Amino acid sequence: MAVDYLSEEQKARYARFAGEPSVQELEEFFRLDAVALEQARAKRQAHNRLGWAVQWGTVRMLGTFLSAPADVPTGVAEFVAEQLEIDDPSCLKLYPERLPTQHEHAREIRRLLKIRDFDDGDLQLREYIAGRVWVSNEGPRALFDRAVTWLLRNRVLLPGITPLAYLVAEVRTGEQALIYSVADAPVTPEFRRELLELLDVPKGAFRSSLERRRKGPVDVSGQGQKQALERSRDIREVKAGEVDVWRVPPVKMAELARYGMNAHAPTLRCLAEPRRTATVLATMRHLESAAVDDALTLFDVLMATKLLARAERADVKEQMKGLPRLRKAAAKVKAAAAAFLDVPIERLTGGDEESEAERGAVAMAEGWAIVEQIVTREELVKAVVELGELLPEGAGKDADTAWRKQLIDRYATARRFTSLLAEVIPWGATKAGAPVVEALRELPKVQARRKPGVEHIDTTLLDGAWKRLVLGNPELAPNGIIDSKAWTFCVLENLHTALKRRDVYAKGADTWGDPRGRLLSGADWQVNRPRVLTALELSGSAGGHLGELEVLLDEMYAHVADNLPGNAAVDIVDGKIRLDRLEAEEEPAGYKMVHDAVQAMLPKVDYPELLLEVHARTGMFDCFEHIGGKAVRADDLDLTLTALLVHKSTNIGMEPVVKPGEKALPRSRLAAADSGYFNPANMGRASGLLVARQGDIDLVGDWGGGHVASADGMRFTVPARSIHTRPNRKYIAAGRGATWLNVVSDRVMGLGGIVMPGTLRDSLGILDAMFNLDSPVRPEIVITDTGSYSDLVFGLFAICGYQFSPRIADISDARLRRFDMGKDYGPLQSVSRQRAQVERIAQNWEDMLRVVGSLQTGKVRAYDLLRMMTSGDRMTGLSDAFAHCGHIFKTLHLLQFIDSEAYRRMIGVQLNIGEGRHALGRRIFFGRLGELRHGYETGWKISWGHWVWRSTQ
Repeated sequence: MAVDYLSEEQKARYARFAGEPSVQELEEFFRLDAVALEQARAKRQAHNRLGWAVQWGTVRMLGTFLSAPADVPTGVAEFVAEQLEIDDPSCLKLYPERLPTQHEHAREIRRLLKIRDFDDGDLQLREYIAGRVWVSNEGPRALFDRAVTWLLRNRVLLPGITPLAYLVAEVRTGEQALIYSVADAPVTPEFRRELLELLDVPKGAFRSSLERRRKGPVDVSGQGQKQALERSRDIREVKAGEVDVWRVPPVKMAELARYGMNAHAPTLRCLAEPRRTATVLATMRHLESAAVDDALTLFDVLMATKLLARAERADVKEQMKGLPRLRKAAAKVKAAAAAFLDVPIERLTGGDEESEAERGAVAMAEGWAIVEQIVTREELVKAVVELGELLPEGAGKDADTAWRKQLIDRYATARRFTSLLAEVIPWGATKAGAPVVEALRELPKVQARRKPGVEHIDTTLLDGAWKRLVLGNPELAPNGIIDSKAWTFCVLENLHTALKRRDVYAKGADTWGDPRGRLLSGADWQVNRPRVLTALELSGSAGGHLGELEVLLDEMYAHVADNLPGNAAVDIVDGKIRLDRLEAEEEPAGYKMVHDAVQAMLPKVDYPELLLEVHARTGMFDCFEHIGGKAVRADDLDLTLTALLVHKSTNIGMEPVVKPGEKALPRSRLAAADSGYFNPANMGRASGLLVARQGDIDLVGDWGGGHVASADGMRFTVPARSIHTRPNRKYIAAGRGATWLNVVSDRVMGLGGIVMPGTLRDSLGILDAMFNLDSPVRPEIVITDTGSYSDLVFGLFAICGYQFSPRIADISDARLRRFDMGKDYGPLQSVSRQRAQVERIAQNWEDMLRVVGSLQTGKVRAYDLLRMMTSGDRMTGLSDAFAHCGHIFKTLHLLQFIDSEAYRRMIGVQLNIGEGRHALGRRIFFGRLGELRHGYETGWKISWGHWVWRSTQ
C-alpha cells in the first residue's frame, strides 16, 4: 500500500531509464574520467570494457546497477563505445553471459566511487526527510523524489521502490505527528476546551463558531465595516496569537491553517488529538491577521467607493443639476454687461459746467435705461443671486470644499464604526503617521463631547478646506465649537491616505502590515547579501554598477546616432521624436494554403477526452495532493478531477458533469474532491509540470526560447458581493470587477498570474507576478502595454534582473537621460538634455539592494512597496532613487525601440500572443456570461487557473 501514493510516472522511472538520456545527462553521467577510462581499458574483452563503463555511468545516473546492463538505451552504449574506441556497440549484448563478471565489476565500481549500501545511509536519509517535513509543505510524492535525489547525491545505492516508499511515508507520518504534538504542547486544558468549542454549532445557529469566523466581509457599507471590525475583535479575544509556538516553523503553521480554513467543522472535529487542537490553533492564529486585513481592505473600499468617490459623484451631480440655471443667469449678466459696454463713452459724460455728481447720476441713469431694454432689473438681480448660490464664495476656497461637504452628509455611515476602528486594529505608525493614529484614538472622545473645542483636536491635520469646514462652521464657530462631523471625516481621510502610504499600518497584518519592517536587515541581510549580488550580477558599490551603465548608455547613444540617418522610420523635429507606425508584415508565399490545410487536419475532440489525453501524456493530475495529506488516492481520481476541471474552466457549474451512476462522478465525490484537491498550490504544481513538458516539444523551440514573456490583465465582472472588487468604467460597464494579471511566454504558454482588484494599475502587480511564476525558467525580457510602466517600475525591474520592455504608444514626448552633458550625440542632442541623477542612486544604493534581496527571498511583496512609494505626491528618498535608476534603463529601452524595427516587432508579436490567449480563454470560460460568481480571491484563482490550463494546450 505504501507505493499507492506514487504516480505512475514515478514508478516507471525509478531505478531505470525512462527514455534516451539527453546530451547533458550523457555528458554528466557517462563521460568517463581518467581513472574510469583506465579501469575500463584494463578489461580484456570489448564487451567487458563496454559493460564495465556502462555500469559505471548507470549507477551514477540511476543510483543502482541494472540486472541487465545490455538493456540500456542505444545512445548510452554508442556514447560510451566512442570513448573506448569500440567500433561495434552491439557487442554489449554479450556482457550478461557471465553474471560473476557483472558482480565483480559492480563491487569494483562501488569501491572506486565509494558507493554505500542503503543500510549505511538509512539513518541520514531519515534525518534529511524529517528536516524537509519540518521546513516545507511538500507532500509524499515530492518527498519521495527528494529522497531519491539525496541517495544519488550521497552515493547510496537505491533500495527497492517499496522499501523506500514505506520509509518516506513512515518518516513523514511520524514527523507530522511530532509537529502536531509540539504545536499542541503550550495549549492549556482550559484553552484547549475553548478552542474545541469553536467547532460546535451554537443553539439556534446553522454553522459552527469557527466557520462563522472564517467567513470574511462582503457588505461594503458602514454596517458591514462595523461587522468586519467586530469579527476581528471576536477573533482576537480568543487570544490564539498569545500561544508560544516558536518551535513550529511558520510554513507548518500555515499548512495547518490552510487545512483548517477549508475543512468543514465536522471533519475537523473527527481529527485525532493532538492534530485537532493544533489545526484549530493554527487556523485562529491565521484568522487574527486575516480578519484585520479584511477589515482594512473593506475600509479602503468603503472610503474609495462609498464615501470619497460617492461624495465626489454627488457633488458633480449637484453641479450638473445647477448647470442650466448657471448658464441662464450667466447669459443675462453677459447681456447686461455687453449692453452697458456698447454705450459710447461720450454719452456717459456731461458738459464741463456740470458737477461730478450730476454727471455720474446722469450716466448711471442712462446706462440702466439701455440695460433694461434687454434685461429687466429684477431679472438681473435674480441672476446675480443665482450666480452667488452656484459659484463658490471667495477666491480662497479650494475645489475640494464642495465635495467634502457632501461627506458630512454621510456622517451616519462613518459614525457606526469609528470607535471600533480605533479600538480593534493594532495600529502602528511611522513618525509621519503617528499624529493620525493619535487623532483616531482620540476621535471617539471628541464625538462624545457635547461642545468639542479646538483644544481637543490636532490642528496640524487640517489643510485649507478641512480647516474651514472644521473650524469655520457659522453655527458653531462663534461659540468656539468645532464641527465634529467634519473632523471625523478629516481624520478618516488622513488615515486612508496614510494607510496607502504605509505611514500607518496594522501590526502583524499581511496586506496592511509594514513592508519596511519585513525588509532584510541586520544579520539576515549580511548572510543574504552575497547571494543576492551574485544571483543578479550586481556590484556591491553603486560606483561600479553606475560605471557599467555609463559605458553601456554611451555606446547605445553612439550606435543609435550613427544609424539614425539611414533609419527612415525615425525623425527628430523641434526636439521631439517622430516614429512611423509599424505596418503589418506580408504573409509568406503559400502561408494561407498551409494554414488552411493544417486547420482541416485538426480533429474535433471532446473536451473531457482532451483533458484525459493531456493527463496521460503529462501526468498533470498526479500533482494534485490532498489538502489533508492523505497518501492513498481514490480509484478513478483522474476522471473525477477531469469532470471538476470541465465544470470550473467552462464556468457552467457542477450540475452538467454529475452522473450518479458513475462511480467517479456522483455529486458527493465531486464535492469532496473539489474541497480536497483544488487549491492554488496544486494548480501551481500542475501548471509548472505543463510548462516543463511543453518545453520538451521540438516545435516549441521554434516559437521561442522561453526568455521573453508578456504580462497583461484580463478583466472580469464579479456580480457577487466582495471587498476585493472595484468599479472600472473603462473595462466594466456596470458593477464591479477584478483583474487576472497573467504572464505568457514567447512559447505561447501561461506561466502564472495573480489576482488584483479591478481598478488598480497593472504596473503595481507585474513584478509580483514575475516572482510567483509556476515555470522553473525565469524570463529575461518582460513586455507590457503602454499603461503598465513608470520610471519607478523601470528601476525596480532593472535592479531585479529583468529587461522591462513596454510598448510605447506615443514616443513624441519622450526625454532621454545621459551621464555626461558635455558629450555630443549628434541628432540626439535635442532630445537628451536631461542628466541622470546618479548621486541619488549612490546615496540609497544599499537600501536598494536590501529591497531587491527582500523581493528575491519573498520577504516582502513588490505590490506593497510600490503602493507605499507611489501613493500621494510625496516620494521617499528610496522611491526617488529607484525612479532615477529607471530613467537610465528607460532611456536604454527607448533608444533600442527607435533604432530596431525587429525589437518593436518582437514587442508587438508578444503582446498579440497574450491577447490571442485571452480571446481563447474567453471562449472557454463562457458559462454564466463569463462572470465570476465567487466573492473571494481563492475561488477566482482556481476558476482562472482552470481555463488557463485549457487555453495553453
